[in-house]
Amino acid sequence: MTYEVCIATMASHTALQILKAAKKAGFRTTAIATPRVESFYRRFSFIDKLIPTQPDEIDKLAPQLVEENTVFVPHGSFVEYCGPRKAESFEVPFFGTRGLIAVEAFQESKMQLLREAGIPTPEEYESAETAKPPVIVKFGGAKGGRGYFIASDRKTLLERLANAPKNVIIQQYLVGVPAYIHYFASPLENRVELFGADIRYESNIDGRVLGFAEPSFTVVGNRPLVLRESLLPLLTEYGEAFANAVERKLGQRMIGPFCLEAIIDEEMKVRVFEFSGRIVAGTNVYMGVGSPYSVLYFDRPMDMGERIALEIKKAVERNALEMVTT
Repeated sequence: MTYEVCIATMASHTALQILKAAKKAGFRTTAIATPRVESFYRRFSFIDKLIPTQPDEIDKLAPQLVEENTVFVPHGSFVEYCGPRKAESFEVPFFGTRGLIAVEAFQESKMQLLREAGIPTPEEYESAETAKPPVIVKFGGAKGGRGYFIASDRKTLLERLANAPKNVIIQQYLVGVPAYIHYFASPLENRVELFGADIRYESNIDGRVLGFAEPSFTVVGNRPLVLRESLLPLLTEYGEAFANAVERKLGQRMIGPFCLEAIIDEEMKVRVFEFSGRIVAGTNVYMGVGSPYSVLYFDRPMDMGERIALEIKKAVERNALEMVTT
């Protein structure tokens, strides 16, 4: 069956799984690409239309996209390169919770929302003087870890902060296993689904540098992660608590994919140090094969792109598209 709705996204990040799944589900598909990557995305037959543009001009496409009955799926590249102002002025229905893009732009707002949800988080410090190293310093936005740095003592922290942007957060450096936990909030099913997890593969942290380079956290890829089953009930509670906090604080229901980014220590204590309020690139690890936990909700495994397409498909069939868009 072919649907009149078109699914569009920026040609980056998770666009391939989003658009491939949308096409398979019967939707028309559009990729919005910068000229540099245009030729790459043109080679895929599941992309019906490709619109070349720069991120800072994406709002000019709104009339055309609305006329084509488009639902836009935001991801990390949109958050980073377009930001909250563009998100607010881009008058195309979003699949997802639009208000979270403004929250995600500022580290302090992100951590406050996690605390509002009652989710354990690392200790934070207002200044270098009050910090208790080791600490990690993070920048705002969705930069994939670019620029983050560790300071093992106060002197190093002061020196590095002198050249850092103003919008930073100084956070306790946690020791443990990183786990990026994927969820899907379904307004149609009235539930939050625990979908999967990954570990980020980060430049000089995971590269074999043998002490010759300073640690850095630029994400270059992702690896799949299957968690201990005994952790799943707690992680499900955290996902539900986060979705409830979003609705309370933003007045918008949590819609679609999100990710809680955690450290799990040797005592199985889970502390969440960040979140992403939309699909994360780590979901690409099960593109085309499906996530390990999706089979718990459906009669087949599916990737996050397929889960998005399924929710939009059901919304269209029930004449309830306004339930899954903002």
